[in-house]
Amino acid sequence: MLEKMNDFFKNRLDGYDEHMLNEIEGAKEFYPYTAALLPMKHGANVLDLGCGTGLELEYYFALNSETSVVGIDLSPDMLAELKQKFPKRKISLICGSYFDISFEENFFDAAVSVESLHHFTAEAKLGLYQKLHTALKPEGYFILTDYFAESEALEREYFERLRKLKEEQGIVHDAFYHYDTPLTVEHEIDVLKAADFSKVEVLRNWGATYSVKAFV
Repeated sequence: MLEKMNDFFKNRLDGYDEHMLNEIEGAKEFYPYTAALLPMKHGANVLDLGCGTGLELEYYFALNSETSVVGIDLSPDMLAELKQKFPKRKISLICGSYFDISFEENFFDAAVSVESLHHFTAEAKLGLYQKLHTALKPEGYFILTDYFAESEALEREYFERLRKLKEEQGIVHDAFYHYDTPLTVEHEIDVLKAADFSKVEVLRNWGATYSVKAFV
């Protein structure tokens, strides 16, 4: 049965960090790798989309303790866990959907998202990425480390499976349900470019998880 996104993570909070680090290929490498790509200057403003319990932030704060982070996540339980981890860090937490929340324009030095955006359509991402583009400073950038479909056929299959599951379970509303529907890397890059990011680079990968850098 499909679970609403918030319920899915609430039900798995215990042991979540251990699962993410030990059960996902390359996770012990891609979390610190992603953190090292973020700004190192004191006072940098960073936006974290789908911050969860802050796995990437653990590594980032170890590198730059004087950064300011705005973290957004749907799960209040995840955010409560994150808040307990970093009582002395400059971090503002927002509980809600990053699709609905307004971002301050020309404010962030960088944005990051790790293993969060592979649940959404290209159409939904386009609006988010356009909003994100305006929130970044002219020299800003977005680091996306996420799980991607290995082919267009597999991408279509994921979305078709989700459609059938919703149909079978009588789900007709637009609430977020936890089900992986990753785009291909090529399609993700197309969406970022359509949102006016000037250049998009694939940095490296760990199996199906890639780190991508999009420049304003």
